[in-house]
Order: sequence, then structure tokens, then C-alpha cells
Amino acid sequence: MFHKNIKLILAGLLVVAGVWQFTESNIGNGIFLLLLTAIPIFLYFKNEFILLAFLKLRKQDFEGAKKWLAYIKNPETALVRKQQGYFNYLHGIMLSQTNINQAEKHFKKAIELGLSMDMDLAVAKLNLAGVAMSRRRKLEATNLLNEAKKLDKQGMLKEQITMMKDQMKKI
Repeated sequence: MFHKNIKLILAGLLVVAGVWQFTESNIGNGIFLLLLTAIPIFLYFKNEFILLAFLKLRKQDFEGAKKWLAYIKNPETALVRKQQGYFNYLHGIMLSQTNINQAEKHFKKAIELGLSMDMDLAVAKLNLAGVAMSRRRKLEATNLLNEAKKLDKQGMLKEQITMMKDQMKKI
């Protein structure tokens, strides 16, 4: 696992090598090196282990996703702020199956750090609403459900939100 700044240094070195190849009249090598610069820049903004963990989660392979996330030893130095949010978001999703208290901490930290997509933010708030509802904090759960409903622009979580509102009426 590389520090996030090492990826930028590597991209800078590739640009310098590409310019050097242009000055040496090796145009093909220079173009290739400049195109190759896109890889470390992409991996600076989209961490490779988080991408692989998302792929494992799409297949419902929680153990595989945990394995890929375990490669990130120190998220504060290896990831940019949004990636740290997704790191905590993924941990929250995996822990919501087993340990609700830990999942709540991860979801709160993910919301604090920020998530890029409204859908991910809606899922995090929906999970937090479920935790609040299980602890009999009806006002907090209602607020979180309303926020999740506003963020769910495609209506993908409509069923879950209405189901949770029905369960809250029984409390």
C-alpha cells in the first residue's frame, strides 16, 4: 500500500520521463509515458483496494471485501478524504450484519468525511436510522429517514424507507 503522495510523485516522474523522451526525439515513448501517467493519478483519487472491495460486495462476498480492505493499514495517510469516507462506509456495511454498535461508528464517520454519491449517503443514513430505531430513539430515526428519502432521487430505497416508517409506528 503506497502513501497517497507517492502516487503523485510517481505521476510527476512519468511526466518528466515523457518530456525527456520527447526531447530525445522518441515521440512514441513520450506519448506512452504521458498516457501511463493517468494510472497513478486515477489511483490517487480512486483507491485500488476500495474498488476491489466494492466488486466483492457486489457479489455478496463479505469475506473477500474484508480481505481487500485489510490491505489498507493506515487509511489517514493512504487515502484522500472521500476515500476515507468510503473506507468507513464499506466497513459499516460489512459490520451491520454482525455488530450494530461498530457499524454505527463507521457510518457516522463516513458521513462526517463525506461520500461522493447521494445514494451512498442515503444508504448510510438509512442504516443509521435503523440503529436509532433499535435503540428507541424515534426522533433521530425519523430525521434520518427523512434525510435518506430526500437523498434517494431514483426511488431505490423507497420500499425500505416505508417499511422502517411502518415499524416505527409500532414503537
